[in-house]
Amino acid sequence: MTAAHGVVASQDEDAAVIGRSWHEPDQFKVIYDRYFPQIYRYVAGRLGRDVADDVAAETFLTAFRKRDRFDPERGAVRPWLFGIATNLVGQYRRDESRRYAALARLGGDTAGGEHEERVAARVTAEGVRPRLAQALAALPEGDRDVLLLVALGGLGYEEAAQALEIPGGTVGSRLSRARKKLREALGGTDPTSTEEQKSHG
Repeated sequence: MTAAHGVVASQDEDAAVIGRSWHEPDQFKVIYDRYFPQIYRYVAGRLGRDVADDVAAETFLTAFRKRDRFDPERGAVRPWLFGIATNLVGQYRRDESRRYAALARLGGDTAGGEHEERVAARVTAEGVRPRLAQALAALPEGDRDVLLLVALGGLGYEEAAQALEIPGGTVGSRLSRARKKLREALGGTDPTSTEEQKSHG
């Protein structure tokens, strides 16, 4: 079995679990156990750990309530969950912007600095993390969502398109625009280059 077949099998398995959960609600725990850590890390990276538990839990509660509307023909469970999480993060836009502004002022050594450490893993210059936080805060919301789904959530282009329910070409253009702005803000450094290669892999 090829790696691609393995991914398809996993998607089929997730979809089957969702289907069974319509009549056996306890089955949904399989989805929760499988994806909660990923959703939590994504939300914590964007909003901080203080609200990550609540927002991640709300993501799965929303998914559970809407599980009868999940359509495997439109995409896999994983990007569906990230899409729900991103919508919930959208309710905290002001908090997210304030968080980036605080990180830009205080530097990357604050308690909430895990996001910058993850996204800028390859950036070693002193002072880059505050500039990264400032650059992220300045991005348009749609561009920031795409960038962080790919760089922080680990989604590929197609998954990000499914999560946000936008065309793949829009994902590509938003990501390119966001990365250009980050490179400009960081003096030519691209802190998401590792994830960019992975997303095409």
